[in-house]
Amino acid sequence: MNATTPAIVTQSAVRRLPRLILLMFCLAYVLPGFLGREPWKVNDVEAFGAMLGMASGSGLGIPQVLGVPLGETGPLPFWLGAAAIQALPFLSPDLAVRLAFAALLALTLALTWYAVFHLARQPAAQPVTLAFGGEAHPTDYARALADAGLLALMASLGLAQLGHETTPDLVRLCATAAVLYGAARLALPDGLWSGAGWLGWVLGLGALVSSGAPWLALALGAVLPLLLVIAPQPPGAAAGRIRLQRMAMLLAAAVLCGLGVWALPQSWFALTDTTFAGWQRWSRLLLWFAWPAWPLALWTLWRWRRQWRAPHLALPLWVVACLVLDSAFNPGFDRALLLSLPAWAALAAFALPTLRRSMSALIDWFTLLFFSSCALIVWVVWLSMMTGVPAKPAANVARLAPGFVPEFSFGLLLVAALATGAWLVLVAWRVGAHRKALWKSLVLPAAGSTLCWLLLMSLWLPLLDHARSYGPISRRIASLVPPGNCVLVDGLSQAQIAALGYHGRLTLVRTDSAESGQACRTLVVDPDSQPTLDERVQLTDWAFRATVRRLTDRKESLLIYQRVRH
Repeated sequence: MNATTPAIVTQSAVRRLPRLILLMFCLAYVLPGFLGREPWKVNDVEAFGAMLGMASGSGLGIPQVLGVPLGETGPLPFWLGAAAIQALPFLSPDLAVRLAFAALLALTLALTWYAVFHLARQPAAQPVTLAFGGEAHPTDYARALADAGLLALMASLGLAQLGHETTPDLVRLCATAAVLYGAARLALPDGLWSGAGWLGWVLGLGALVSSGAPWLALALGAVLPLLLVIAPQPPGAAAGRIRLQRMAMLLAAAVLCGLGVWALPQSWFALTDTTFAGWQRWSRLLLWFAWPAWPLALWTLWRWRRQWRAPHLALPLWVVACLVLDSAFNPGFDRALLLSLPAWAALAAFALPTLRRSMSALIDWFTLLFFSSCALIVWVVWLSMMTGVPAKPAANVARLAPGFVPEFSFGLLLVAALATGAWLVLVAWRVGAHRKALWKSLVLPAAGSTLCWLLLMSLWLPLLDHARSYGPISRRIASLVPPGNCVLVDGLSQAQIAALGYHGRLTLVRTDSAESGQACRTLVVDPDSQPTLDERVQLTDWAFRATVRRLTDRKESLLIYQRVRH
């Protein structure tokens, strides 16, 4: 009997979530956002530009756009994207990259499921043994909690957009989930002989290092084995042997991390921001980014407060602590916090065996009202764009996205209608009288998050493409360039250059490069760099032709010059 556990779970509460339904759930979440759209600004198209350059043979070692490195990031994500482009030549390059990163998101979901499954198999995580039997079988209990952890991850609001971008952040997210999975598998009494556990552990740490997160790899690689060493050992003669094996693992991890730190460029270890100037934005981000996982995680820490040293709490808690602290010092708050979502989901899953019925009902009703309202707003705005009724949403769209012309798509409408119908069926099932299942409280949050994301990526996809893509401005600039001519660029961001090269099909040359000779007849300039433009080009050779603005952002404009003499 596990006397200190707060979990009292019967066998009837760990019935299995049908695998086909769970698989369809994951597909409905993963595929929208990867299919049918253009690369979005800023990080998405910037990373895609570097992958496209690698696929063409330039910059195989350092991610770069038009000869300029992207910054402090590792090459692994860009190698993956370039490999996908070369392996799928019959697809457009952006679609090939998105399919590869869709597989990474699917792998992240799978690794999170298995991480929670092995954490729930820890001896300290088992529920109370009932006096007259009927307690949950350990494997069924672990499977039910793993289903709940997967649903908690899909329900997290912060995963939707960032999890569907082709950026290094998705590789780091998958790597963090792999490290958590490896640590959970190795923490089992027989875990140190698990090849799958070591594979997840080593590959996860290696992927973090080679995708630009060496400090995170060091923190996880050195401390997670230490947590296994100090964790309570199972009773019996095997306790000493297990502790000795875990100490050997700790030593091996410390040596590997030390070698990795010594071999890496020191510039990768510089903190990008050491101030709390954006603490208000960071604190607001914490409130919604990991919702609804973080309230459940806090409940887990309270109800299981006597077992914080146990692996099923200590391992995900350390991952969360590292990444929340990292996000506080990182100007990319959301992208740093993204990596913590699998660990938040793991902690949230262990709240369900101790959750009171009133709290479960509160989660259901809040989720029902919130996501139903969001879905209704998406439908109303779409109807307004298509029919003009009601008039105000269509007027707001015209004001915020000038130049956008709504187009009816029966296929996208059918997808949205099927998703909405499935939501209504699920709500009817959830409010009905059914036997209690551990994962039941997270079905509506995960389904609601999936529904709203799917509606945005179907009904609103043309609008979002128009608003978030550099495609329209790139094609307008390309129409002003004489056929067969190269284009000089000055002061443009890496994302703008990548978009001009891909969407505009232009041959670009930087004004400060050795190739900026007399061949190019068009010059594209960012207004902020215009005051010092005469330091890089002979202005008497150029005449101003036009100002091209992004239709949805009047502050973002580019100046077009035409060469008048050589």
